[in-house]
Amino acid sequence: MSLLHLCFYSSYALSSLGLAFHRTHLISALLCLESMMLSMYLALSIWPVENQTTSPTLIPILMLTFSACEAGTGLAMLVASTRTHGSDHLHSLNLLQC
Repeated sequence: MSLLHLCFYSSYALSSLGLAFHRTHLISALLCLESMMLSMYLALSIWPVENQTTSPTLIPILMLTFSACEAGTGLAMLVASTRTHGSDHLHSLNLLQC
């Protein structure tokens, strides 16, 4: 395993552990999700270079697009929950209520 792969795997693992253990605020969960998407984007962007392929792939651009959509949706949820509940604490949100 190269050093580059180790960096990608460790960044993804650290962000998933952060998502699993620091679930008190919605903004911290969103930041962990964004770091997971960023590490996956970097890994998919470097993959054609490692395989010496000349054709660029469209998958990293699609992933970056979906990541931007996910960030926009997450920030909209953050603003909506802050307006209705007064804070971004995840324990104060009840998912069964409308």
